[in-house]
Amino acid sequence: MRKLVSVRAAALATALLAAAGQAHAQAVQADPQGSSAVLSGVMWLQGTLLGNVATAVAVMAVAAVGFMMLTGRMNWRYGATVILGCFILFGATTIVSGIRTAAGA
Repeated sequence: MRKLVSVRAAALATALLAAAGQAHAQAVQADPQGSSAVLSGVMWLQGTLLGNVATAVAVMAVAAVGFMMLTGRMNWRYGATVILGCFILFGATTIVSGIRTAAGA
């Protein structure tokens, strides 16, 4: 049998991984100057995507998809994709905070 990776390459990769530090993108920094308009726009978008309108639309989408799945007019896999998308959309804040906590630890 041939070796897929030589011992030297494996040792080098292990040493590089052990010496790796925190990435620049993971460092928490203050907002740059002049970003207040962009930041307020993004905050508005977040409020719209996670607000009452989005909740009502998601409830109607899940109800419609569930009814179509029960009557056999939609494949169960596509229906599960819609429902999973709603979970990801509304759970995005929790998912990101979990990733940030894991990256900081």
